[in-house]
Amino acid sequence: MHDERFPGLRRRGFLAATTGAAALALAGCGGGTDDKTDSGSGGTPKRGGRLRAAFAGGGASETLDPHLANLFADVARAKALYDKLADYDADLSASPRLAAAWQSNKTLDRWQVTLREAAFHDGRPVTAEDVLYSYRRIADPKQAFRAKASLEPIDLDASRATGERTVEFVLKRPTAEFPNVLAAFGAYIVPENATGTDFARRPIGSGPFRFVSFAPGRSAVFRRHEDYWDGAPHLDELEFVVANEESARVNALLAGQVEYAHELDPTTARAHEGRGQIEIVRLRNSAMQAFCMKTDRPPFDDRRVREAFFLIADRKELVDGALSGAGEAGNDLFGKGYEYYADGLPQREQDLDRARALLKRAGAEKLKVTLDTSAVAAGFTEAAGIFRDQAAKAGVTIDVRMGSKDSYWSDILDSGTLCCYRSGAMPIEAHISQRLLTDSTTNATRWRHKDFDALYQQAQSTRDKTERAAVYERMQRRLYAEGGFLVWGFADWILGTARKVRGVETKAPANTLDWARFDKVWLA
Repeated sequence: MHDERFPGLRRRGFLAATTGAAALALAGCGGGTDDKTDSGSGGTPKRGGRLRAAFAGGGASETLDPHLANLFADVARAKALYDKLADYDADLSASPRLAAAWQSNKTLDRWQVTLREAAFHDGRPVTAEDVLYSYRRIADPKQAFRAKASLEPIDLDASRATGERTVEFVLKRPTAEFPNVLAAFGAYIVPENATGTDFARRPIGSGPFRFVSFAPGRSAVFRRHEDYWDGAPHLDELEFVVANEESARVNALLAGQVEYAHELDPTTARAHEGRGQIEIVRLRNSAMQAFCMKTDRPPFDDRRVREAFFLIADRKELVDGALSGAGEAGNDLFGKGYEYYADGLPQREQDLDRARALLKRAGAEKLKVTLDTSAVAAGFTEAAGIFRDQAAKAGVTIDVRMGSKDSYWSDILDSGTLCCYRSGAMPIEAHISQRLLTDSTTNATRWRHKDFDALYQQAQSTRDKTERAAVYERMQRRLYAEGGFLVWGFADWILGTARKVRGVETKAPANTLDWARFDKVWLA
């Protein structure tokens, strides 16, 4: 089952039959040498070659169904094969992709979307019927596709194709930020009538690369799509390989077995930065780092316990210890620096006396709780140990439980009460729709409040941006007071590439349009 071309990976973590997924964040490769790799200073693009990229995650249950893409590694593969109608620019605004243009009526409840001329890998044009089929498939109530909550505002029974490349979306209510729906994570366009069997055997998309082969948990190989509407990739081929251990990814990069290694630890980055052997890039403060409290079960169904945990955390100690200082403190809210972020709320500081008082009032003076963590992400195990020691000072006993790197992300969605958690970039609106609504499919905190759902719908329907911002601030104030995400920091994404890699965007946060843009990369 092992790939003999990568003996270092085989010995050090090239896993052939694992389960789970990993986070992928492709970025540029600066790092103090003369060979810059951002697209503005890498020289003239060179055509040809295969780029091999190593990620953690994968397993026998992996799929190339883009509507099931949930974590970053899945999304990177989906992004190579498929397109969405829109995607997020570096500032988290929606940018047209397969949609050439969109226009609303005066009441914001009907939107006309015009498709650009694009074709699937088998030559068929991308049509309005493909779009409607894709969205209806995602919205299937029998499925748990990632983008389902984001597409909820659309009345898909009433929406229709008004031409081969024009769609009229009829909405259930006025929606001012409808372009965010088009850019939603997982909202990929597939050919009409595509099925799970098609995705398993020979997936066909309209993305920059065509399918060649896929061995779940081992590798995926894609080849340049010459007729890609946004310009054919420079690379001949792109190969994703699986290496669950960070040391395996680093060693493979150093040995020339891969050209890209995702997610390096801060200590690894410091050891190699500026040494000239490989390039290191840091996407500053790109990843929310948090502890996730399940609000629907003891002890975190008591808001006083949740507030106590907010006050137990010494955020600076967590950033310094778990991230080696490669990040900044959080304030229990997602999206620091993004549009609508409630930056007027006071920075929460550790207050052990008040934490103990809250626990006493909640009848939880000698609370014992299990904290699920895993080596699945940089800093997770370190953060768990640091928080365990901080909690002990408030009389709380935390039992740190190590989970499987292979199944951690799926396990923590439903099980446990407290876990380590993180997220890449997305608009605050998307974070709410995918994680904090009653019907959100990735609602890890089990935050389910109909009045909160109603506020989200109110924000969506508010045309005036200032008034809309006020609604989002109201929602965030509630999350700050009683939510389930203890957001202690925002970490840098750190990755490494070979020195010959060029054309990689260095400033795009994870999850944005220019993240994982392998079609814009070349090998010098």
